[in-house]
Amino acid sequence: MVASSAKHDVFQAIADPTRRKLLKLLSTEEMPVTAISGHFPMSRTAVSKHLRVLADAGLVKERKVGRETRYKLHPEPLVELKDWLQYFELFWENKLTALKLFVESDDQDE
Repeated sequence: MVASSAKHDVFQAIADPTRRKLLKLLSTEEMPVTAISGHFPMSRTAVSKHLRVLADAGLVKERKVGRETRYKLHPEPLVELKDWLQYFELFWENKLTALKLFVESDDQDE
């Protein structure tokens, strides 16, 4: 779980599409901000701000290597999101089951 002292929670952090793209990018390898910035049409400062939100939510970890800071995905806080979404799967499953029954009954009527 995310600590209550975090400035941003997981839901706030992933609300932005740029931050979601950052998480995908960092899921494959650890990268410095200069390399990360090359994947986005914005300044390095803007990318750093997005990384700060992700770090505050515990979704990325920072590591100093010489003079550069490298970032990597820390997926454990996503469990909070998964648990929240899991509750709503029941509703999706019910709707899909109802749709399936409707379509199958319509096929039989013809």
